[in-house]
Amino acid sequence: MNKLGQLTIAEASIDDAPILLALMQAAFEEYEGVLTPPSGAHDETVDTVRARLTAGAAALARVGEDAAGFTFYEPAGDLVYLGRLSVLPRFRNNGIGGALVAYVEGRANEKGAAGMRLGVRLQLPHLVARYERLGYRITRFMTHRGYDEPTWVYMEKRWA
Repeated sequence: MNKLGQLTIAEASIDDAPILLALMQAAFEEYEGVLTPPSGAHDETVDTVRARLTAGAAALARVGEDAAGFTFYEPAGDLVYLGRLSVLPRFRNNGIGGALVAYVEGRANEKGAAGMRLGVRLQLPHLVARYERLGYRITRFMTHRGYDEPTWVYMEKRWA
């Protein structure tokens, strides 16, 4: 699938929480001090990751034996919410993020969900554009507490 080696995606277990946290911190490091307001990813801990895994699930991507990225996902009404998609910088632009999204879409479809939802910061228009290329559309503008203008959007892709 990519030039780095064999890509595999599997369900993460509760024991993978430290790996998922390390992936998230490394992937979101470039946004520290950049996003307004700051990303909540910087406040995550092993305990919050475990809580997310208990409430939902996560897909973990490996290239060979190396953990390369992951994403959380959980039911959200008739949709499945995808969050904290994280790919290590050295593995980016090799289709891993897209493969994680496709994996979760497949799981959501198997479970009878009507589609997918995710949130994207308006400060990151390249990510809004990337999800639009994957068939997602902006459905709602959202504003973080304490801000007067929208700071992020919900995007959805429905198939049912």
